[in-house]
Amino acid sequence: MPPISRGFHGRRRRDIDPARIPRGQYVVEDFPVLSAGPTPRTPLDQWSFTIEGAVDAPASWKWQELLALPEETFTVDIHCVTKWSKLDTGWTGVSVDTLLKGVDTESRYVTAWCDGGYTTNLPLDDLTGGRAWVAYRFDGTPLHPEHGGPARLLVPHLYFWKSAKWVRGLRLTATDEPGFWEAAGYHNRGDPWKEQRYWND
Repeated sequence: MPPISRGFHGRRRRDIDPARIPRGQYVVEDFPVLSAGPTPRTPLDQWSFTIEGAVDAPASWKWQELLALPEETFTVDIHCVTKWSKLDTGWTGVSVDTLLKGVDTESRYVTAWCDGGYTTNLPLDDLTGGRAWVAYRFDGTPLHPEHGGPARLLVPHLYFWKSAKWVRGLRLTATDEPGFWEAAGYHNRGDPWKEQRYWND
């Protein structure tokens, strides 16, 4: 399905330090909505998050168990492959490092899987070292379903399609397995500072 785009009112800003904006991007003040299908709305009493795959034992948290984990509040810039960037976005969530504590694996790759059937693949190194979170609040309020709530993966140093909406788990794998957009021709890693938009970039 083609992406859905609503609320797209961005235009170039000249009062922003250009060093913060990857080449080919422009700053927006709103938060555009882009999705590959309808918005899932899973009741919180049916929600869980699982780490599975090539691990010694799977780990899983229900919604209230996830909220009971140590949380972090942080501010980051985000960059969409459709060329908008939003600066100084505020999030709260659980670090992937926290979720991986006690998980024994020799895997080097991860597939994030989500409600609605979406997947995206990442090197494990891109999710660790304080670089990624499972986020459930945006600007101090619960994350809206259209932006991936109740929880989304947040990997701000990569293009935003890697920050999978409606995330429900991480599957650790020994080999790299392209996800939804990667199999359709998007770049396997998606570094905005290298303009890694498509396979040949």
